[in-house]
Amino acid sequence: MNLRQRTPATRANALPDMQEAFNIIPIHNLLADHPSLRYPEIRAAASVLRSVLDLQKPPFVQWKSEYDLMNWLGIFFGFQNDNVRNQREHLVLHLANSQMRLQPPPDLVDVLEPSVLRRFSRKLLGNYTSWCAYLGRRSNVVVPRRRPDGLRRELLYVALYLLVWGESGNLRFTPECICYIYHHMAMELNQVLDEDIDPATGRPFVPSVSGENAFLKSLIMPIYNTIKDEVEDSRNGTRPHSAWRNYDDINEYFWSRRCFKSLKWPLNYSSNFLSTAPKESRVGKTGFVEQRSFWNLFRSFDKLWVLLFLFLQASLIVAWEGKEYPWTALESRDVQVRLLTVFITWGGLRVLQAVLDAGTQYSLVTRETMLLGVRMVLKAAVAITWTILFAVFYAGIWAQKNSDGRWSAEANSKIVDFCWAVLFFVIPELLALVLFIVPWVRNFIEELNCNAIYVFTWWFHTRIFVGRALREGLVSNVKYTVFWIIVLASKFAFSYFLQIKPLVNTTKSLMKIKVHTYKMHVFFEGTNVIAVVLLWIPVVLIYLMDLQIWYAVHSSFIGATIGLFSHLGEIRNIKQLRLRFQFFASALQFNLMPEEQSLRPELTMVKKLRDAIHRLRLRYGLGQAYKKTESSQIEATRFALIWNEIMTTFREEDLISDRELELMELPPNCWKIRVIRWPCFLLANELLLALRQATELADEPDQLLWLRICKSEYRRCAIIEAYDSIRYLLLTVVRDGTEENSIIDHFFKEIDQYIENQKFTDTYSMSLLPQIHAKLISLIDLLLQLKKDTSKTVDILQALYELSVREFPKKKRSMATLRVEGLATRSGSTEEGLLFENAIQFPDDEDATFFRHLRRLHTILTSRDSMHNVPVNIDARKRIAFFSNSLFMNMPRAPNVEKMMAFSVLTPYYDEEVLYGKESLRSENEDGISTLFYLQKIYEGEWTNFLERMYREGMKNDEELFTTKARDLRVWASYRGQTLSRTVRGMMYYYRALKMLAFLDSASEMDIGYGSQQVASHGLMTQNNIMDGVQSGLQPASRKLGRTASVAYLFKGHERGIAMLKFTYVVACQLYGQHKAKGDPRAEEILFLMKNNEALRVAYVDKVVLGRDEVEYYSVLVKFDQQIQSEVEIYRIRLPGPLKLGEGKPENQNHAIIFTRGDAIQTIDMNQDNSFEEALKMRNLLEEFKNFYGLRKPTILGVREDIFTGSVSSLAWFMSAQEMSFVTLNQRVLANPLKVRMHYGHPDVFDRFWFLQRGGISKASKVINISEDIFAGFNCTLRGGNVTHHEYIQVGKGRDVGLNQISMFEAKVASGNGEQALSRDVYRLGHRLDFFRMLSFFYSTVGFYFNTMIVVLTVYSFLWGRLFLALSGVEDDLDTSNNKAVGVMLNQQFIIQLGLFTALPMIVENSLEQGFLTAVWEFLTMQLQLASVFYTFSMGTRTHYFGRTILHGGAKYRATGRGFVVQHKSFAENYRLYSRSHFVKAIELGIILVVYAAHTSVARDTFVYIGMSISSWFLVVSWMLAPFIFNPSGFDWLKTVYDFDDFISWLWYSGGVFTKAELSWETWWYEEQDHLRTTGLWGKLLEIILDLRFFFFQYGVVYQLGIVHGNKSIGVYLLSWIYMVVAVGIYMTISWAQNKYAAKEHIYYRLVQLCVIMVMVLFIVLLLEFTRFKFLDILSSLLAFIPTGWGIILIAQVLRPFLQTTVVWDTVVSLARIYDMLFGVTVMAPVALLSWLPGFQSMQTRILFNEAFSRGLQISRILTGKKSN
Repeated sequence: MNLRQRTPATRANALPDMQEAFNIIPIHNLLADHPSLRYPEIRAAASVLRSVLDLQKPPFVQWKSEYDLMNWLGIFFGFQNDNVRNQREHLVLHLANSQMRLQPPPDLVDVLEPSVLRRFSRKLLGNYTSWCAYLGRRSNVVVPRRRPDGLRRELLYVALYLLVWGESGNLRFTPECICYIYHHMAMELNQVLDEDIDPATGRPFVPSVSGENAFLKSLIMPIYNTIKDEVEDSRNGTRPHSAWRNYDDINEYFWSRRCFKSLKWPLNYSSNFLSTAPKESRVGKTGFVEQRSFWNLFRSFDKLWVLLFLFLQASLIVAWEGKEYPWTALESRDVQVRLLTVFITWGGLRVLQAVLDAGTQYSLVTRETMLLGVRMVLKAAVAITWTILFAVFYAGIWAQKNSDGRWSAEANSKIVDFCWAVLFFVIPELLALVLFIVPWVRNFIEELNCNAIYVFTWWFHTRIFVGRALREGLVSNVKYTVFWIIVLASKFAFSYFLQIKPLVNTTKSLMKIKVHTYKMHVFFEGTNVIAVVLLWIPVVLIYLMDLQIWYAVHSSFIGATIGLFSHLGEIRNIKQLRLRFQFFASALQFNLMPEEQSLRPELTMVKKLRDAIHRLRLRYGLGQAYKKTESSQIEATRFALIWNEIMTTFREEDLISDRELELMELPPNCWKIRVIRWPCFLLANELLLALRQATELADEPDQLLWLRICKSEYRRCAIIEAYDSIRYLLLTVVRDGTEENSIIDHFFKEIDQYIENQKFTDTYSMSLLPQIHAKLISLIDLLLQLKKDTSKTVDILQALYELSVREFPKKKRSMATLRVEGLATRSGSTEEGLLFENAIQFPDDEDATFFRHLRRLHTILTSRDSMHNVPVNIDARKRIAFFSNSLFMNMPRAPNVEKMMAFSVLTPYYDEEVLYGKESLRSENEDGISTLFYLQKIYEGEWTNFLERMYREGMKNDEELFTTKARDLRVWASYRGQTLSRTVRGMMYYYRALKMLAFLDSASEMDIGYGSQQVASHGLMTQNNIMDGVQSGLQPASRKLGRTASVAYLFKGHERGIAMLKFTYVVACQLYGQHKAKGDPRAEEILFLMKNNEALRVAYVDKVVLGRDEVEYYSVLVKFDQQIQSEVEIYRIRLPGPLKLGEGKPENQNHAIIFTRGDAIQTIDMNQDNSFEEALKMRNLLEEFKNFYGLRKPTILGVREDIFTGSVSSLAWFMSAQEMSFVTLNQRVLANPLKVRMHYGHPDVFDRFWFLQRGGISKASKVINISEDIFAGFNCTLRGGNVTHHEYIQVGKGRDVGLNQISMFEAKVASGNGEQALSRDVYRLGHRLDFFRMLSFFYSTVGFYFNTMIVVLTVYSFLWGRLFLALSGVEDDLDTSNNKAVGVMLNQQFIIQLGLFTALPMIVENSLEQGFLTAVWEFLTMQLQLASVFYTFSMGTRTHYFGRTILHGGAKYRATGRGFVVQHKSFAENYRLYSRSHFVKAIELGIILVVYAAHTSVARDTFVYIGMSISSWFLVVSWMLAPFIFNPSGFDWLKTVYDFDDFISWLWYSGGVFTKAELSWETWWYEEQDHLRTTGLWGKLLEIILDLRFFFFQYGVVYQLGIVHGNKSIGVYLLSWIYMVVAVGIYMTISWAQNKYAAKEHIYYRLVQLCVIMVMVLFIVLLLEFTRFKFLDILSSLLAFIPTGWGIILIAQVLRPFLQTTVVWDTVVSLARIYDMLFGVTVMAPVALLSWLPGFQSMQTRILFNEAFSRGLQISRILTGKKSN
């Protein structure tokens, strides 16, 4: 039975043979009527595949005449038929597109140019060629240039690679494994082509793998099953990374020649590489072992830590001398010699590095890799030897000096000996420095695959295939070196003078102080070492992290400078656009319209210079560029077509109203108007100003008046347009052929003559102009009325005649003279009263175009305001400003659409919203608020515009929105959320833009001129399609609807063909097949998207169950066929097994990437959007692939993002502001000058064929690649790619908008960075990049998270240190001025840390793009809205998840949800989410601060205490209250009461085993410990050590109790544990009584409680009577013993495997529950207080929704639910 019949595939719609379903072009039928087949290049590429006649035919298969080279390969090597079909189209499309781009074009366009194929072959097989050279194997791609079949052979090699890649499934993540397979298949292809005889059979050679699906079953499945078994071994990625092989390990096995010995060809299925081999003999980790430890950060970036530690040591030595400046201290020989100790430290750090290398990578050492083990041992031995040698030499120097009593010649010679040793020690560093100065030499050496080089570099690093020749050019080197020298100089100067030197002085004075009395038992009487250490720890931590701050400061200003020179932010608003609009028209022509290709190509430098001069003139308004536009009617019309199409899309998106569209459109020239008809919003009040000028300068000569008027280009145009329009209007309204018509004609000719002779002001009375103006307005008002009043019109025309002909001239003329001059009726019998009576002819009411122009004239004549607020919508204004500004920036010139690079867009989709359902929009939350109501309020203007559009399209009343217009309503709402339909609409703008640009490229002057008139006179508006896509038809517009028709009306037919050749959009809807089977509405919505977007393709995974245990998986591509109006299946390619072996999203991208086309691929996420005006610039962006940036051309083009969710709430605003500075300023600096920009998610554009052969556009190994996107950047850099960043184009991006969503996102990214820190990619980049690029890389990736964690650790260490000093009594003996110095210095660091990480880049970027004052005002507003609380809270999230991931693992994908946040989150939900990451830590710090305040002498000086602890208190408050401050109705009293009840219910809920964490505390508590179950021994040990800190509270506080009476014996502490035992005993007694009696014999339970209370009271009374016990001791001891109990619970959790089976565990669980209740109440108390106080709820609402307020949102009505309809 055929597989296709088994699956519910739509290809069963059985199209006739010649109508076989095709993707983009019907290659199977080149005679079909398809627009893309009109291009001869398609036929040329298809015909070259037909040359199969003289090839050896495959045996056992009937050969058909229509078969081509692809079929030949498919049959011989056992490829699937649909893979063959897919790659045939792929190859033909690429070759055709490449041939189109040839410059100059070939002589024979329908014959494939050999150079096209040669270039493609070189690019596609580049990685394979490098791999062969690296392994010392001869490439099997042999193309004899002279042989006649050379072209065909090359084509076969390329086709074979594409077929191998297209069917490799998950193995596409292992590019060198594909190289291995391809290498042997190419060898067999050669044997077939050379017609070799098989020695075994004596018959013509047949490949070892052939037959139906043989390639998949024999080659791909065995390796796939190996990966699958490894993933299963990993227990879904929870086992340590070192215990199983991931994709990288599988791939890196093919980096050594042993793969040829072990795997062989055909594949040896018993090879120890495959999972068929026994587990103990199987190949283990390859290339790198990922070990979970913080030491990875030292291993990967050892050069950085060596620098920091050595400088710290050197600074301490110099500062200890006590001189004012370091250089004076360095004059002392003693100091010079002491500085030599840095080399002993350096040696010690090398020992540490060698030990860590051996300790983490020992499992790589096998019999086959013995040399690796030898090197590990040798490295450790050599490092130890150097350290000992330096120590011996150093001791010798001082021994000689001490014996001589001075620095004698012998002592100096010992120093020289030491220096010689140092010279030998640093030879590798000196060599690296020389090669750093000449980077091309290093690149050349590293690219040599020479054994001598390998032997030479063996000592320094393992030879690997990637990470070679990564050095940048000299100019780039200089730029980032200077940057880092400035940063390091700032940091080291600051550290020396403000951190190290002051603390050295404090340390000296502290060492002199004798501590008289310790307040507790100490094991180190008489020494202050512990106090010194506690003082130094926070300072050293800040010293280690503050390079991040200096990096942030300098990169902000460098980024702003680069942005300034890139001309960002020159047009910030509509007002600035008005000033430059006429130049904008020319800039648009210059950038978006292709230049005329001359037959003689110009010299590149001359052309570049000419373009640069032209740009300069446009940018600064030099000359009158717009005059050229005005003189060339075609240029003006072309500009109008583009501008109007942009405005039309704005109207379709409901960003502007119909009225705003009329004000902003650029009407085509008609009514015989002689100037450019600028949009009305530019001509506002210009005519009235000109009138005033004319009346004021009535006596001035014409020339002077006209000069004054012409100072404003818009005023000049307004006057001429008004004059020409009035003439045309009067001649239209007064019937042609009448005497009155002739009078009007003569009158205007007379005026023209006087103007020409410059006699206008001499002849006419200027003071009458306002009266004429008023009458003209009256006339137009009459004409615009629905019912025309002829008599009134006659009256006005007669009045106009009187004013203009009789009164307007200064010299009055007689009737006879007027008759002679044609200005009065010739017939004497016609009385003046009857003038115009029979001559009026009103225009047809249905003439929409006429009335549109009339309304425009009315606006020009009457407009009094400046129209600065057009358009009203903020997003529309921002988009127009950015688009217009971008056209004055440097970008490559656009090629013709035919000549542009083809590209694809790929969006991975799982099961998010496609289109909001009607019910989901209407359903209300607990406050009675529906999503639709929320959207109506937030997007009030857009809702009004939407209703206006609906009524224009025939809606009668609002009720129809939920019936006939329900689809439109759902679409409107979906376009304001983060839905798939929004993303699809945005991406399909590319298709729409390409069609329009293709029309403009090929249209003749007549087409454009005549066509624009047609569009104008047509007066039709295309029905507003849901998406761009098939224009479904045009509806006749009444005169109210008359508007610009879309330019699509002018298309000739070929535009669709070329657009499809150049653009494909694939959405990887992984579950689409399942959705269809289940009848899920999302399947229907996706079908609807395909129906309305003809360039959209959907790829999904289809699961086919054949028998009981047999399941097959297929990659399926479908589209909607417009002819048969149904979904059709195009390709169905079988996969080796289930798709998801690694992380879901990259696997989803990978299965669909085989269906993409073109040279480039843009990765777009599900929360992105695009706009038509930005889509116009895509062909400019793709030209960047041709330019060199440094040594290399780009392989990833970074694109700027525009965050569109900032208006939803203040939180969304903070997030978008933070994100905005990251995606603009930060990326800008990383790309240039630092040269370390990676790929941080979307919407970057990849060089598709470069990545296709190098592992794809992301990595997918389970857990380690959880941040899959960034690994594409790492992979790109390691493999010699180049990532650039371009800011003249932007793509919209949505961000999370609620605190819980944001925290989930932060947790995901922080966990991802924790995993990155363990990865081989980060280790290799840390070691293979040069020192300065390594610094940039560290501080822009994992370093940011590590340093954030260090900041939090600094707070901890500072407070714990202070607590010890206070409780031990050491603080009493310290000088408070020193305390103050330390306190103030640390708080400076905290203040910098709070503001600088996030605020400075934001302020700088906003200053650049919006202006300094706006930026400062925004910053202040954000502070008032408690942005600092949010950023401090985020810091806690990042720290918790980053630290926990590195220590214990547990990183996982967290679905953040992309909904709107109007819903109140319950206290229990917030507690579950933030308890361990924030609340418990905040309570711990709070207890420390309280205990410290109670026992410190500093507290007596309130200001010093506040100064020292304010930042810590701020941290505590932020971590405890942020989830409630940023929670809708967070301080609503009723909700707080309900929340508390809900929390207690959750806490005591006793559900079963399968209860969800949302319902039961116990399930949640166990889930919170998951990371401890998977962590290793070291993780558990470190966790226990960290938990021991909680016992110090008890140790310190016990000695302060009154009952102790100053006793400092250790026995006091030991006796205090009795309290703990008693407390647990009482708890267990009560619990026992409750379990036994509470249910049935309640009286006994109460009796037990009474007894316990009586005993406790009696005990306290006895203590008060017979000891020095005080009541205050009870509170103090609570603060002492509660932390101890928590510490015990945490340690018990770590020891759970041993305790769970014992009696103790139940007690631990019940105690943990009590503690969580205690924590919950502690957090709830301030929330309840604030809820109870009046006014806090409304203030919180104001804080949370302030930005939305300013956009007209009545948020308080939303939250209280008092909404009106």
